[in-house]
Amino acid sequence: MDNPPNRCYYCKNELFSKLLMVAKDQGINYVLDGSNFDDLNDHRPGMKAAKELGVRSPLKEAGITKEEIRCFSKEMGLPTWNKSSFACLSSRFPYNSRITKEKLNQVDRGEMILRSLGFQQFRLRHHGEIARIEIPRDQFLLMVEKVDQVVEELKTCGFSYVTMDLQGYRTGSMNETLKEEDKNV
Repeated sequence: MDNPPNRCYYCKNELFSKLLMVAKDQGINYVLDGSNFDDLNDHRPGMKAAKELGVRSPLKEAGITKEEIRCFSKEMGLPTWNKSSFACLSSRFPYNSRITKEKLNQVDRGEMILRSLGFQQFRLRHHGEIARIEIPRDQFLLMVEKVDQVVEELKTCGFSYVTMDLQGYRTGSMNETLKEEDKNV
């Protein structure tokens, strides 16, 4: 099956397995990931792979949320304190749809265009000929100002239709279509 609901499990299993081999070769006792407490509230199959392989998640284990991480980072003067979250490009596609290199390139190019136009937090979701843009509601007016340019430039990526999701930006929006049994895979 292409792009199954537990795709992240397979990817993280592969990634963590390789990192564990490197750690062992280097005499490192633990492999850590950056999952935080908020990740427990979403469909995250990769956490199952981490648990099975003994990968630790110190932020999650300490109950630290994404907002707390941002606050701590800002207090420490880290330049990444307000960096937009960036999920795997596979998360831009509906589950059970075929992902190709060409489609990944479409999304990547489209998101580079949105970033160059001043959008900071967004997702470009790939629905065949349709590009569905999610942006925070406080950026809706910016989209209205730049709508002609956005449409024109995203069509150069190969999309026939360009839409904006009126619910706004939200992480895991592709998970909204999952049935409960798919979330437990």
